[in-house]
Amino acid sequence: MTPARDISGLIAIMRALRDPETGCPWDIVQTFASIKPYTIEEAYEVADAIDREDLDDLREELGDLLLQVVFHARMAEEQGAFSFGDVVEAITAKMIRRHPHVFARSAADTPESVKRQWDAIKQEEKAERAERRAARGLPPEPAKSHLTPVKAHGPALIEALELQKRAATVGFDWADPAPILDKIEEEIGELREALAAGRQDKVADELGDLIFAMVNLGRHVAADPEEALRGTNRKFRKRFSYIERELSAAGETLEAASLDRMEALWQAAKQHD
Repeated sequence: MTPARDISGLIAIMRALRDPETGCPWDIVQTFASIKPYTIEEAYEVADAIDREDLDDLREELGDLLLQVVFHARMAEEQGAFSFGDVVEAITAKMIRRHPHVFARSAADTPESVKRQWDAIKQEEKAERAERRAARGLPPEPAKSHLTPVKAHGPALIEALELQKRAATVGFDWADPAPILDKIEEEIGELREALAAGRQDKVADELGDLIFAMVNLGRHVAADPEEALRGTNRKFRKRFSYIERELSAAGETLEAASLDRMEALWQAAKQHD
């Protein structure tokens, strides 16, 4: 098999990788759930290439993301649900339907009228989707709530922030940062209790509550939690790299260095921030 510029080549490769008899042992056992983290990761890597304005990297990362689409479609085809062609047909039909001002020459000719038209079409599609769910015997989608506009499939930090912003519009919010700090201390206490009790399920639950409270604090002090964490990540990379350089210069390795030795270097690295 040789590289190809046509999508059919990639589809053929995925079919071969998933072959139960001759395919790749790793690819064969994957499921929608098991490759979901890779799909999300590839989307972030596309965004990173865009941020760095690296078009060569962008080409590579878009290919990796496309592979994820083909992977999901192949697993769905094996289950008799849909194929890659069905995915393409669905999105092309949606784009044609949502752009009648381009493909059917509707009266929409301004950004505002296009937006109104787009929203109306989306409502029609939502009604049709509900009919299809009912025809398949599936329960209706959850009733619309005040939080419905907040998407549940984005980064968790951003979702938490948007949920809090949305709740704040109806007065469900703290007045200032002070009580949020109290809440954070309360959540830390509950996390300590869960750890002491050895309740791993409760540990994860309490950790989530603590992070949610920290996001709320960030919102109240005008520090975007996603950007704040990115800044800390960059700082961690810089300081850890300093540890690596200093150990290497001294003829030492990370693996052999004690925690006390690395902590001392970490403190030294902070002086170079």
